[in-house]
Amino acid sequence: MCELCDNAGKGNRFENGKNENESCNERANTLNDEVGRILVPREKIAEKVKELGKRISNDYKDCELVLVGVLKGAFIFLADLMRELEINADMDLISVSSYADGTESTGIVRIIKDVDINIQGKHVLIVEDIVDTGLTLKHLKELFSTRGPKSVKICAIFDKPSRRKVNITIDYKGIEIPNEFVIGYGLDYQGRYRNLPDLCVLKPEIYTKK
Repeated sequence: MCELCDNAGKGNRFENGKNENESCNERANTLNDEVGRILVPREKIAEKVKELGKRISNDYKDCELVLVGVLKGAFIFLADLMRELEINADMDLISVSSYADGTESTGIVRIIKDVDINIQGKHVLIVEDIVDTGLTLKHLKELFSTRGPKSVKICAIFDKPSRRKVNITIDYKGIEIPNEFVIGYGLDYQGRYRNLPDLCVLKPEIYTKK
């Protein structure tokens, strides 16, 4: 039981007149109504992150490595991955847009925030939450390759190969998933659900309703 629910018996109430227990239950029920099912549980995600961290640590030993997380979705994976590394590594963030607040990629990649680090002469590892069409990562890999790095590779925790529109190599691939609309572990729908610890499937009626 959460702290709010535990304290509900003490008579604590919100401005809307509902006690804290009622408010917590409403939030939980709303989430359950919107999430179809868990596709990848948190334990399996953690196991894969640990495995990827070990591989990266072995491959980049004694190298100057920069991890570049693709905002916003990859921020949770990036943090977890860095904690699993057994080597020194710098990090930066880049923000791009290709979805225009919808569920389908427009195919046009816009850089909203570029990296601050000079990557010339360094090894760059792009860290992404999910590889879908591959268009965004193809664009980023080509962009970073023009800046004089020693190498540019890709790491993604989830891969949806059935959606691919371009050929792209995922050097450090996590978990392959089917063509479902997924949320959680950093992935969102209209800014919601990123906090879910498991990778879940969103019910179609949520993103198809007008």
